Amino acid sequence: MVYGKIIKGIAGFYYVHVEACGIYECKAKGNFRNKKIKPLVGDNVRIEIIDEENFKGNIEEILERKNELIRPAAANIDQALLLFAIKEPAPNLNLLDRFLVMMDYQNVPVIVCFNKVELVDEKEQERLRSIYEKCGCRVLFMSIYENKGVDELKKLLHDKTTILAGPSGVGKSSFTNILLESDTMETGGISRIGRGRHTTRHSEIFNMYGKSYICDTPGFTSLMLPELEKEDLRYYFPDFEEFEGKCRFNGCVHVNEPGCAVKMAVDEGILSKDRYQSYVTLYEELKNKKKY
Repeated sequence: MVYGKIIKGIAGFYYVHVEACGIYECKAKGNFRNKKIKPLVGDNVRIEIIDEENFKGNIEEILERKNELIRPAAANIDQALLLFAIKEPAPNLNLLDRFLVMMDYQNVPVIVCFNKVELVDEKEQERLRSIYEKCGCRVLFMSIYENKGVDELKKLLHDKTTILAGPSGVGKSSFTNILLESDTMETGGISRIGRGRHTTRHSEIFNMYGKSYICDTPGFTSLMLPELEKEDLRYYFPDFEEFEGKCRFNGCVHVNEPGCAVKMAVDEGILSKDRYQSYVTLYEELKNKKKY
């Protein structure tokens, strides 16, 4: 019996990384389809090798999943790394907040990392740190250009399967190449699996070493909210938690109600105006979504 991890799936083929052996191109047995079980990137599987020379096999068993993410579709994820530039481009904090809600909804811890810190002063770093540490995130700063903070971040990825997400232009591909010690993620470059140009629009996992994997999530420009009720959204903003129960009205959703402790905290500069605006935007999206 041979065990490995699915690192990529395309058109019914699954590519399974077997430690110390390589990557096998596999088909899933028909019984998975009959049971309506779809193999996911990140699944730990048992495979039968049918062609050792050409690295081909069949997936015989999907091992029990630690978790199963809806967006992106992946399994057995230990943590998420959200990479933004601190400048050039300026961080889209609404997009960042959407991702935090999605990961919190799926019980995945998040590391928030801001790249290009050579472009700003420490005051701006501390402003962002104070906002996002209140959200329960680990907040880091690095400069790929000056090689600052990279080693600290790499240590946090050891022996974990990590989702890497972030918009274009923030250094995501450069950081991935550092982790893989290759040019795998170079625009238009050749994929590690060797099946043509790297133009994927699906999740794909790369093995860094041993049991350390990084999961790339292309197309990270907008995110749909999970199936949340608008009244529950406030529970996915941990920085609001200390103000729960202090509003004038029970069940205050912190949008239009008078005597709202969250809105007062925003006015007093205790809570971030950007975070609050993200909350209102997401609340309105959920509210309007129910109309259709």
